[in-house]
Amino acid sequence: MTTQPPAVVAEDLRKRYGATNALDGFHLTVPAGTVCGILGPNGAGKTTAVRVLSTLVRLDSGRAWVAGHDVARQPERVRGAIGLTGQYAAVDDILSGRQNLILFGRLHHLRPSAAKRRADELLERFGLVDAADKSAKDYSGGMRRRLDLAASLIRTPQVLFLDEPTTGLDPRSRNQLWDAVRELVAGGTTVLLTTQYLEEADHLADRISVVDHGQVVAEGTSDELKSKIGADRIEVVVRDAADLGDTARLVGRASTARPEIDEDVRKVSAPVLDRVAALGEVMAALQAERITVEDIGVRRPTLDEAFLQITGHRASEGAGQ
Repeated sequence: MTTQPPAVVAEDLRKRYGATNALDGFHLTVPAGTVCGILGPNGAGKTTAVRVLSTLVRLDSGRAWVAGHDVARQPERVRGAIGLTGQYAAVDDILSGRQNLILFGRLHHLRPSAAKRRADELLERFGLVDAADKSAKDYSGGMRRRLDLAASLIRTPQVLFLDEPTTGLDPRSRNQLWDAVRELVAGGTTVLLTTQYLEEADHLADRISVVDHGQVVAEGTSDELKSKIGADRIEVVVRDAADLGDTARLVGRASTARPEIDEDVRKVSAPVLDRVAALGEVMAALQAERITVEDIGVRRPTLDEAFLQITGHRASEGAGQ
């Protein structure tokens, strides 16, 4: 069986703006037909990486290939193989949704009849038929983002770059965009998605690359990244704050580390290796000592916790791009 080459390869990319190293040895490999989530705080280098890989910005050093084409030496071929949706919708407010898509079709050298046909297909695909002849300035934020994504798909790209595409969208619009991305990938498109929304990466990405200070500092599936911070955690919420000390002692017997106490919410938590055995042991011990529990459970680490441990700060922190 023939193995398909990676859709995106970046080797030691470097890009400097004044005294700032936006990319400082950036490495990335994205298998074809997958979603790669690029996760990082503002200023980590996510947008710069997208701009370099989509030929909008020249790299200072390093090499990159997109859809088999050298980004520095074959920029025209790269542009012919990709789609790009930036952080802000790039549609014309005066034109209607249909007129915007026909315009993009003509810019892609489609014949007038083909551009109209493709516009109608995309309006249907993204649920914009009812608003097709309305001015884009009257679209909601979610509708504008869907129109922007539709415009990037006038020619079905081999690789689609989505740079924080759901920023500012309401949950319903975000879910609609997620569905559109899943449909594209099912059709064979490779998607490179930058985001600060950990839930978005958790839901969409086959693999996640965590970027900080212009470098990929960790990568893997969502579960693999979560596993980097250790085991499942047992959490116990007691009715009486006076029982926190005894609860911590009992939880500690089933844990691999010293329990943490949150007095504000009367909660004790600690990592455990065997979630089922630990839960049963702690419940029995609490009942034996007649400690009243309001809630008890075992949960997996979150991607937010993994990100915090890997980078030392949360995804929403930082400034700049």
